[in-house]
Amino acid sequence: MNRRWRALILCGAAIALTGCADQGPVFARAYAAPHNATIYVYRPYSYAGVLLRPAVTCGDDTVRIGPGGYHAFVVPTGKTVCSVATETADQVELDADPRVYYIREEIGWGLLTGHPHLNPIDTDTAQTEIQKCVREP
Repeated sequence: MNRRWRALILCGAAIALTGCADQGPVFARAYAAPHNATIYVYRPYSYAGVLLRPAVTCGDDTVRIGPGGYHAFVVPTGKTVCSVATETADQVELDADPRVYYIREEIGWGLLTGHPHLNPIDTDTAQTEIQKCVREP
């Protein structure tokens, strides 16, 4: 019985250490054509809502971002809406000039499931946080 408990504990530790973070290439700057804006939506790793991957839409592009992931949306200049939805929804409207924007996706606690939120973030804070994220396909 002692061996079974050790094996069970080792398996549990291995599963816990692998985590559920996204895997892929680390952060790399995306380059947009002139007259386009680049919007980085990223989700720092957190245990809150680790199983949730709500669809994030910016302009005409939609992607699911997991914990520890990011996606670069390249959109034409002008009004652009980025949104995320599960049972609840959140959106951010940008006057997309040809520059770089950062939006942090966070999963808040809900009664039955997590609630996604999109928060525009300043460049200095975002640069520090997004370096730990990997690219979503």
